[in-house]
Amino acid sequence: MFQRRPSFPTTARPHARRSRSLRSGLVAVLAGAALVVTAAPALAVPPAPPNPSDSEIGAAKAQQDAAAAEVGRIAGLVASAEAELERLGVQAEAAGTAYEAANEALQVAQGKADEAAAQLQVAAEAVAAAQVRIAAFSRDSYMHGASMSTTAVLLDADGPAELVQRAAMLDYVGANKVDVLGEMEVARVAQAQAEAGARAARDEMAAAEETAQAAKAQADGQVAVQRGAYAEIEAQKDAYETQLEAANIALLQLQGARNAHQQWQQQKAAEEAAQKAAAERAAAEAAAAAAAARNTPPRTGGGSSGSGGGGGGGGASSGPYVKPTSGRVSSCFGSRWGTLHGGVDIAAPIGTPIYAAHSGVVQRAGTASGFGYAIWIRGDDGYVTVYGHVNEYFVRAGERVRAGEEIAEVGNRGESTGPHLHFEVHSRGVMYGGQIEPVDWLRARGIDLGNVC
Repeated sequence: MFQRRPSFPTTARPHARRSRSLRSGLVAVLAGAALVVTAAPALAVPPAPPNPSDSEIGAAKAQQDAAAAEVGRIAGLVASAEAELERLGVQAEAAGTAYEAANEALQVAQGKADEAAAQLQVAAEAVAAAQVRIAAFSRDSYMHGASMSTTAVLLDADGPAELVQRAAMLDYVGANKVDVLGEMEVARVAQAQAEAGARAARDEMAAAEETAQAAKAQADGQVAVQRGAYAEIEAQKDAYETQLEAANIALLQLQGARNAHQQWQQQKAAEEAAQKAAAERAAAEAAAAAAAARNTPPRTGGGSSGSGGGGGGGGASSGPYVKPTSGRVSSCFGSRWGTLHGGVDIAAPIGTPIYAAHSGVVQRAGTASGFGYAIWIRGDDGYVTVYGHVNEYFVRAGERVRAGEEIAEVGNRGESTGPHLHFEVHSRGVMYGGQIEPVDWLRARGIDLGNVC
């Protein structure tokens, strides 16, 4: 049997140094009183979330429906504007095509006019040449007489050059048998007609080009106006869609708050039921402990009382392993929300004794982040056991403890939702890692915490 050690970091406890014979006689009575006066484990439930009223949810739903209806109306206007824009776009394309065709026709007419002008130039040059030749021929005929024969005309020439010229003139007049004056008149008429036709064609094509250009400008203007109208309606649609999105978010937030409140109520009811059941079990255990204490004579000396073997849950043990404390398992080993819960939680009232699960040397005892107070023991078997959230501890680093020796008492310090012992087992002597399943580890050594995990 082992003597309970003094509490080092916390308030002095004179009764911790008293004879365990006095405590053993009163343990059952004190345990029963602790169950009565000590509050049950605190509910692991966050504060109640807001619960939106039906009228608030109804108003949000009405706002959502109104925004959705407006978005639908604007969507219809957008579709109509898109259709009108498409129609005007097609018309603008057609007007552009007509303009290009008219412009091309104007260019063709201009080309024909240029060609007619070139032909007129040739005709004018031919008329001028004929006039020169006729004038020369007439002069010669006048000077030599009207009845002058062809031979005489040729013999009267001064030199070879004039002979060739007079021969060409005679050949031109004789071979074509054309009235030179009539030919000149025909050429003048053709010139006038060509000029008139070219001018008419050019004027007609210019008018067509002007009309086509005006139609294109009008079509482009209509498209621009419609694009502006479409952009305005599209902007309205975006605004109403933003309102609809905001209404959806507001409704979802209210519905989410309602769902969260309902889940909170369910969780609260479950925790209250679990708390009630735990209190009933603790009361039954206390009653059983009180009955056993009345039938067991008090022991003298400094040892602590408890059951032997591995299954008792407190006190010294005849074997090498003991249950670290009495109570119910409230949380198991495993991953939660992406984080490892590296031990098993055993709920019990504040002040419930905590025992060394195996013999070994205390590696650390005192303040620990998250645990408030905690104890680390490296056992003779190589495993490290951890005892967290303790209310007071009675050992210090470097001390050797034996299995079943009381080392602390259950508390609610640190990040805790209710009084309990957080018990961990680390393999390979690792202090801050290598956690393994503690329930299986204890079960393999004859300690059974139940089938809750």
